[in-house]
Amino acid sequence: MILTVTPNPSLDRTYEVQALKHGEVIRAETERVDPGGKGVNVSRAVAAAGRRTVAVLPLGGAPGALVADLLHAQGIEVAPVPVAGATRSNIALAEADGVLTKINAPGPELSADEQELLFETVRRQARDADWIACCGSLPRGLAPSWYADLVARAHADGARIALDTSGPALLEALRERPDVVKPNAEELAQAVGRPLATVGDAVKAAEELRERGARTVLASLGADGQLLVDGAGIWFGSARVDVVRSNVGAGDSSLAGFLIAGGNGPEALASAIAHGAAAVQLPGSVMPAPGDLDPAAVTVTAEVPVDRELTEPAS
Repeated sequence: MILTVTPNPSLDRTYEVQALKHGEVIRAETERVDPGGKGVNVSRAVAAAGRRTVAVLPLGGAPGALVADLLHAQGIEVAPVPVAGATRSNIALAEADGVLTKINAPGPELSADEQELLFETVRRQARDADWIACCGSLPRGLAPSWYADLVARAHADGARIALDTSGPALLEALRERPDVVKPNAEELAQAVGRPLATVGDAVKAAEELRERGARTVLASLGADGQLLVDGAGIWFGSARVDVVRSNVGAGDSSLAGFLIAGGNGPEALASAIAHGAAAVQLPGSVMPAPGDLDPAAVTVTAEVPVDRELTEPAS
């Protein structure tokens, strides 16, 4: 079972449009309403793969109730933490050329009692978990050290932690040695405080995160592929993608694929890449089912192309 923790979940509305034109009325071609948040998306991808998952998340108001209903409809067990504030609603606009514009609301502020209840709910639900995936931004009220505290508590109980966050929350958590961290290129550059122009730059940055405490770094490099850096070696992989429809949740789908496949080694990296590549070819934040995966399109190698320039350099 994979337990996910999403401190700042959302109700996500995704509209597919031909193109954005500032100041004009734009008619959407399709509309989707999905439960959102990075950990929520990991649970959705795990459930789509036919595996058991439990989602721990603070929920409040009518949007929170709808998030719970949508998750239940997808076969996901929900361990809600009731909060006084309403769950945030986010909007994503996906253009025909693959460009995505997102508007993310701040979300409710959690009280001290609500924060402690969130900790306790994770502890209670983690007893049956193979992995705990802690994902996304922290809501108002939670200090940057909150994830670090969660990792420390989880490790004390013998649990394995995968962490997908950024900024001070990531840097604080490194001291508690999370088992896996999953930054994208921009988050990786931010963490080490320097730009990344090549795959080799990303490798050095990932190695630096390991020196600071991360046991394994799974780094998404966008269209260029993904890196896996751990104590056993370094691997690079990519996949053929025919049409990009939406990259919403693609990184979360990758993390789910990595954990489903065991959470270590090149086989897990291949699974991560296959899930991410499938996700970007689906509308909105739809998570891929096994039939959407194309393992034959994935290439993983220990011969890392360190001199390859990144399509989208990170600064």
